[in-house]
Amino acid sequence: MSRSPERDGFEIQVRDFGPIVDATIDLRPFTVFIGPSNTGKSYLAILIYALHQFFGGSWPAGRSFPRRFRIHGSWDSSERTQKILRSLASERFLDRLTSDSAGTIVLPSAIAEELRAGFDRTGTVLSREIGRCFGIDQPGALTRIQGRHGAHVLLRRHNSADDAPVEHSLTLSGSKSEFRTTIPTDRSIPLGRDPGELRRSVYEILHFPDNDPEERRDDERTYLVGRMFDILSSLILPHVAGPLRRAAYYLPADRTGVMHAHSVVVSALIGRAPTAGLRPATRTAVLSGVLADFLEYLIEIDRPRFQRRRRQFDYGAKIEKTILDGSVGVERSAYIDYPSFTYRPKGWKNDLPLMNASSMVSELAPVVLYLRHLVQPGHVLIVEEPESHLHPAMQVKLTRQLAALVRNGIRVIVTTHSEWLLEELANIVRRSEIPGSKQTKNVDDEVALDSREVGAWLFEPKRRPKGSIVSEIRLDESGLYPSGFEEVAAALHNDWADISSRIGDGG
Repeated sequence: MSRSPERDGFEIQVRDFGPIVDATIDLRPFTVFIGPSNTGKSYLAILIYALHQFFGGSWPAGRSFPRRFRIHGSWDSSERTQKILRSLASERFLDRLTSDSAGTIVLPSAIAEELRAGFDRTGTVLSREIGRCFGIDQPGALTRIQGRHGAHVLLRRHNSADDAPVEHSLTLSGSKSEFRTTIPTDRSIPLGRDPGELRRSVYEILHFPDNDPEERRDDERTYLVGRMFDILSSLILPHVAGPLRRAAYYLPADRTGVMHAHSVVVSALIGRAPTAGLRPATRTAVLSGVLADFLEYLIEIDRPRFQRRRRQFDYGAKIEKTILDGSVGVERSAYIDYPSFTYRPKGWKNDLPLMNASSMVSELAPVVLYLRHLVQPGHVLIVEEPESHLHPAMQVKLTRQLAALVRNGIRVIVTTHSEWLLEELANIVRRSEIPGSKQTKNVDDEVALDSREVGAWLFEPKRRPKGSIVSEIRLDESGLYPSGFEEVAAALHNDWADISSRIGDGG
């Protein structure tokens, strides 16, 4: 049964960020970034990963940042507390929660104001996380043209066509960052679960006994307000963050080299990914945050904390069976407590060290391990250049497997230069139009995605202004995504024809 993730109506606008002049995308269950090198595909993918880490988070152990975004901050102001209490009472918030139709809430104005302020106060954390993921101390350095305007990121969450959207606006300029949030207060927000816990907290706040000493009474009431905001934060986060609330995992490019060298580089560099001043300065080269996270997960991937409840399906096994023709394993040394990775070809009795396997196996081994131990339905898998070191036939098979992940509830974002990946994705979308009576029962061969589940975005370099413009490409009349590959093929053919003509003419 398909568990394809829903579309969340979430839009990301980027201006003057890295090499990107302008980009407006909406995140789909299967999102593809395609275009020439040095046009910003990885920039946008890393930015999206940083946003996931901020709003949702899948933090490796030992990270200096908070594991879960906490919106209410520090509740130490009696004036703020009293303002919230007056708002709860005047807008009869408890009555609405206890009504028979209570399945939604309309945020009281004072609470919405505090929620907005809570987001705004975390802007520094967001800019630091972006800097960490890119491996730089000053995120403002990511601005396309250094100047007073800076780089702009706008996140817009649509709940319906008629409602005002939730918006988050981030500006990066030099050493400064500015973060602003807009949360409409004139619409109902689904609670999504039994509101009993929130109802009890509001009741305790409004009916708090006044016969205790004043200092104790104020402290306990402030604690209850903070607890209520924790609950509200978890309830409204899906409506203000959309798909960014999901845990995300990033598989960077050149996985073969990383897999072969990780035991050497980890001990020297893994702890030195920039954390915006939270660690002492060093002259030693550092890793970007996405690469540091990748290495940390590989080191910890066979730990008990990653061995979650028994899975109904091993999503890595399909790639092993259909592409690798063998199995990937992890062995941990009892002497140095460090993992090594192995590959056993089908029919063999012994394992090979991964460094002795083909580059295709080394490239896909971390994909298999992530899908086996980390990534679950509801999560986001970001893969740079999944086609690397793969024969075109295997690129097609891998594209099919990525689409199958989407059918099972895992969101996928890829950056690619592969014509084969894009053509197979077009077939996967067109396959959804086959009448049910003509579809086969072989799920591996007949995986299909609706066109609304897939978004392909072309990064095109421009001379004026200098940088890249990002726009969505849709299936054309021939049933393909117009990516520009055909222009390369036409140029090659014309060159071949010219060479053949000159050979025939004797030079």
